[in-house]
Amino acid sequence: MLADDTAIQAQLRVKRRIFFVSACMILALPLVRLLITGAVIPSLALVQVLWSLSYVLLGVCMGKGVLAPWLAGTLAAVVCVPAVTAIIHITGGPASPYFVTIVCAPLIIALFAPDSRLPTRVAFVGMLGAVVVLNVLAGVPPRAFLQQTFVFGCVGAFGLYGGRTYRRLRDAEKVAQEQRLNALEQLAESERLRLRAERERAEVERLVLVGQLASGVAHEVNNPLAFVKSNLHYLERELLDADGAENKAELRELLDETRQGVLRIQQIVTDLRRFAREGHASTEPSSPSEAIEEARRLASVRLRSLGEVTLDITPGLPEVSLGQRHLVQVLVNLLLNAADAVEEAVPPRKARIAVRARQVEEGVRLEVEDNGTGIPLEALPRLFEPFFTTKPPGKGTGLGLALCHEYVGRAGGTLTAENRPEGGARFVLTLKEVAETASAA
Repeated sequence: MLADDTAIQAQLRVKRRIFFVSACMILALPLVRLLITGAVIPSLALVQVLWSLSYVLLGVCMGKGVLAPWLAGTLAAVVCVPAVTAIIHITGGPASPYFVTIVCAPLIIALFAPDSRLPTRVAFVGMLGAVVVLNVLAGVPPRAFLQQTFVFGCVGAFGLYGGRTYRRLRDAEKVAQEQRLNALEQLAESERLRLRAERERAEVERLVLVGQLASGVAHEVNNPLAFVKSNLHYLERELLDADGAENKAELRELLDETRQGVLRIQQIVTDLRRFAREGHASTEPSSPSEAIEEARRLASVRLRSLGEVTLDITPGLPEVSLGQRHLVQVLVNLLLNAADAVEEAVPPRKARIAVRARQVEEGVRLEVEDNGTGIPLEALPRLFEPFFTTKPPGKGTGLGLALCHEYVGRAGGTLTAENRPEGGARFVLTLKEVAETASAA
């Protein structure tokens, strides 16, 4: 609304300026005549001064909002035609040097109200009437000025048609501008919807991962809870049994086991809560070593019962450009996929999942490999496509690897998959160092 008001005020200032400039030009006419002829015709000067003052008054009234622009333009035409007619009559009628200006009246009036047809039409009709009146006052026979009136009418008609064409072009341009603005708004809305859908898709996959991790929580929590409960029963029996011999070393060992069990439960709950917490992922650099450790802890609630996870991490790895939360999510996804691959392998086998990290020329290279049956060759080209999965119906969403590939690609890294010669699959994650990314920028 504020922008529209500003545009309207700007248009009013331009139209008001047209009235003031025209008034100045009209006042300049007697001065030019005085310089050329050295004489002043009082009646002529009076008409020109009154004409000029009327335009100043119209401009002021329109600028203050007293007159609408179309009404001010119509009044300008009503004033212009009689004033020009009087000037021509005073200076010689059809023989006046100003006679040709009468045909320009519709074109001149079009400047004052280009948005309205009425002022130009009034000026056109007034121009034809003025030609007839001037010729009649000069005693010219009608047959003699009929052709002249027709020519002037054709010129005025061109002026009317030109004004109509201008208005159509202006309206078409306004419609085109509105369509462009609507298209931009639709594009912006589409981009907002795309980003929201992308966030929701990432959130769904993250919650799927949380669900997969949570499936192993019962087993992981029940084990420490079992010996915590057993130890508490033993402590209760020993402390309440006054006749029993006290064994401080055994009690100390039981308390230590109890404490370790409680800490294990606390760690599992803390990791899951942090991973499941909503919010935007950080774009700050991350430590591969810390991300691997966190991912291993999160995935251990599922992997512990399947086999072993070995880590081979080169000390002192530099930070990488992928954010900590996304890097952990990628690694957890790869570890859970490895667990699924081993779990579905025939014949059954104990899982041996290895995670390696080392510095290479391209940055930091991370590998996650398993001893499952590998990836079908026909599935390798489509492995990172959204909604493509090799898992049985109801077990995979087809979004996990696609999101991992997208996260890594945005950070300038690569994620590839291959089959190991000795069996199983290997996922290779290459990320740029932060220093390298900064220097490239």
